[in-house]
Amino acid sequence: MSAKQRSPWFWIPSLYFAQGIPYVIVMTLSVIMYKRLGISNTDIALYTSWLYLPWVIKPLWSPIVDILKTKRYWISIMQLIIGVGLAGVAFTIPVERFFQYTLAFFWLLAFSSATHDIAADGFYMLGLSTGDQAFFVGIRSTFYRIAMLTGQGLLVILAGSLESATGLDPVTVEVVAKNEMVTEVQFQPELFGSTAKPEEMCFVSVDELSVPIGQVSTDYTNSIFAEVNEWNIKNRFYEIEERIETKDLSWWAKSVSLPLKGYLKEKFNKDEVKLSDKVGNIAIIPIQLSEKPEPGENVVLNFGSDKGDKSIKLIREYRFVFNDDNWDKPAFAVVQLDSKLEKATRATFIGRSGNITFAWSVVFVIIAVMFALFFLYHRFILPHPADDVSNKTEGRGVVAEFLATFVSFFKKENIGVAILFMLLYRLAESQLVKMASPFLLDAKEAGGLGLTTGDLGLVYGTAGMIALTIGGILGGIVASRQGLKYWIWWMALAINLPNLSYLLLSAFTPDSLWYVSAAVVIEQFGYGFGFTAYMLFMIYISQGKHKTAHYAITTGFMALGMMIPGMISGWLQEIIGYQNFFVWVLICTLPIFVVLPFIKIDPNFGKKEES
Repeated sequence: MSAKQRSPWFWIPSLYFAQGIPYVIVMTLSVIMYKRLGISNTDIALYTSWLYLPWVIKPLWSPIVDILKTKRYWISIMQLIIGVGLAGVAFTIPVERFFQYTLAFFWLLAFSSATHDIAADGFYMLGLSTGDQAFFVGIRSTFYRIAMLTGQGLLVILAGSLESATGLDPVTVEVVAKNEMVTEVQFQPELFGSTAKPEEMCFVSVDELSVPIGQVSTDYTNSIFAEVNEWNIKNRFYEIEERIETKDLSWWAKSVSLPLKGYLKEKFNKDEVKLSDKVGNIAIIPIQLSEKPEPGENVVLNFGSDKGDKSIKLIREYRFVFNDDNWDKPAFAVVQLDSKLEKATRATFIGRSGNITFAWSVVFVIIAVMFALFFLYHRFILPHPADDVSNKTEGRGVVAEFLATFVSFFKKENIGVAILFMLLYRLAESQLVKMASPFLLDAKEAGGLGLTTGDLGLVYGTAGMIALTIGGILGGIVASRQGLKYWIWWMALAINLPNLSYLLLSAFTPDSLWYVSAAVVIEQFGYGFGFTAYMLFMIYISQGKHKTAHYAITTGFMALGMMIPGMISGWLQEIIGYQNFFVWVLICTLPIFVVLPFIKIDPNFGKKEES
């Protein structure tokens, strides 16, 4: 089979898996790595948040990818640069000023990955017929999501396994929630302490800790947590974190936001309930080092969740530092039950003290090697589309062509209606997606469903994700048969009408997890199915001379359409309550149906050619 005729199955899964990996590394894995390496939350939040910027502004340099060289060339060279960036992270983790150096390489990864996105999406449009583009739109999304799961799951597990294999034996504590009488205990650190005398240096703790199921006062939990925190800081197990000072209210808040909030609350949320001051019960886990370390040696222990019910969780993340000054005193972690937990359950927590820098260096070396293989594989396996040619423009012509790319997009026929479509198609979903998890978790007194964290992971993270993926794949298959024009109304209904399920949940607040799961599955399936039309419309509107750059511009409108409504959703929900908020979400489904009659689409676009 020649390169020009090669089956898309040979390159679409690998290309979009490679597209997702650097994104999840920069946006998620970097945060986890820096946390394990002891960077403060303040610095992590500040510096890693800026790493999202290249994906926001990528339309600005998308014409360069369109004008210079081929998309195939850009894909190959960006995968090579991403591999170099990953290797750079790996080799600078062990150095003294690792934060500055690794951050510089993450910036390189971010810009390279954003550029790779531009080239890959452009190549997708050049390398496939419109029918194949429709068919594979769900497949490419699926492998992109697999990349997300790989970065957030498998790579983190690999790093944890390497940590465990390179240090002291892990310390595990099983926390068992039991239906027993709740009593408030006092924090008395002098009562804790290990009497065991192991032959080797190790961490010592309790094997099993029982926690009575029930609720306790917020004042009590705050008091215990403050005492434990003070003890850990006093003994230098960790340092106090910086806090950002609250500024005075802005003119906007005083003159617009707060008055509007008061008006809406008076009109729509008169029956606002005062939430209970009770929270889930807590327990204290002691951890101590058995032997004195060498002078100047720090033994670091990262203590966190391992497996079991997510309704039992640590009240904060713990990274303890033991040395020759504090080794003979116990450090303490506080674990808390979900306030809505009613049945007995258990969870295991683990402390790892391995060579963290070595573990994460190895992980990034492995990913770097993987991208070297991606580079070699795609160098040979990617087809050579006839339309993927290098623009011969040089000098001033490049600048003129660069500007002409933006101008030509906004000169497209019916572009105003197209932009309205891109901004309004997910107007309802952009608000619902921000409030879905809080609604499922919030207590019934607050208008929520009162699910535990474990239930949420099962319903939304597992069943919902499966439904979303199936919906996306099915949407691509059906669109490739009858075309986008035939399905766009049905898909608009599919992405918007199932939002009614959340209004029904808020009205009836069912106790059965089956009803909740069914509602979430229906909504997520509809979203996956309906989003196919949005993806195909972006491809359709990008057709023409500068399709790669124009597609990047449409992704900017896609991000804008999600960002702005999402920003106000939490503010609005707090004012009018969940039930009224879901009514508002349904109202927000209407504008797109006003726009749809004015959308002009070629009836044959998206149809797969019969072989």
